[in-house]
Amino acid sequence: MVAAKVNRRAVLGLGLGTMAVAGAALATSGTAVAQQARPRQADVTTASAACDVIAEVYRAETAAAGGTWSSLVSVVDAAGTAVPSVQESIDEVVEAYSVNKIAVAVAVLDKIDRGLITLDQQVEVSAEIIANDGDGVFYLDRAYPSQVTVGHVLALLLTVSDNTAVRLSGLVCPAAELNEILVAKGYPQTQVSPVANPNRFFLGRTTPRETHDMLNALVAGTLLSAESTEFLLNCLRAPVAFTDGIRREMSSDERLRVATKAGWFNDGRNEAGVIFDLDGAPVLTFALFARGVRDEGNFGATHPAVQARSVMGRVFLDSVTPLTSPLENREIPDYRPRNGG
Repeated sequence: MVAAKVNRRAVLGLGLGTMAVAGAALATSGTAVAQQARPRQADVTTASAACDVIAEVYRAETAAAGGTWSSLVSVVDAAGTAVPSVQESIDEVVEAYSVNKIAVAVAVLDKIDRGLITLDQQVEVSAEIIANDGDGVFYLDRAYPSQVTVGHVLALLLTVSDNTAVRLSGLVCPAAELNEILVAKGYPQTQVSPVANPNRFFLGRTTPRETHDMLNALVAGTLLSAESTEFLLNCLRAPVAFTDGIRREMSSDERLRVATKAGWFNDGRNEAGVIFDLDGAPVLTFALFARGVRDEGNFGATHPAVQARSVMGRVFLDSVTPLTSPLENREIPDYRPRNGG
């Protein structure tokens, strides 16, 4: 595994000798940190050094955005240990919003792993189950009833954050069972909120620590089967997955190194995920939950909290690119666009 990492870095011309500047994308962000000289990647040769740079940009960007942040960010060191870089109210129970769609997918995939349902099992998309809120694609169909597979539901749940997919997930994993699965896996604070209909729920709450730890368990292969782990990570790393925040200031290849899920509602703007090294081993995990930030009605890329995450994302990636994680590689998916046909 180590030899493969060295060889690929040599081919790409990267490593400790690079003169690239970490966080070069900050030049126009307008924050205090953007005005400071960023450390060269050549200077960031350890997890500890990366943690210092990450903590600095986090402090600057969250201060500029305002609001209340509850966050946990860690970097994997040479021994494979997750070293905390940012720890702010990490055990505070927060509204997860669509970040908890990861937890929903984990529960459904757990049932698949146990043979209770299958990925190709079909569910009915009725007119009554459609969430007409503008998040997702099911509401655009205008042709019901139809049939889709559980795999299709999960793919839309995790990439375009389809809210009808939440309701469809509830058909195969009701709220009470979903919460029981999460508790059994060690996440008692990561729970959806049941309603009168047992197959419906609001997305509920979590803590930065539990979301962070769930992601680490996922990439470690201890949360789900190998097949379900690959399915979930490939959805979160897909080009069509969320790109307005952490992944915004990245190339298409760089985005494929980031598995991410965002969530937003009212004044909340959240994002959590994993950044992989050049060979696909997890090297940084982030769980960022913000609330009370100005411009509450703006759910686009210009919201202050989302802009802050885009600056952080560039620095996060640059800071860990010189590092080699000793954890298991997860093959980075390819992106090869086609022109139809």
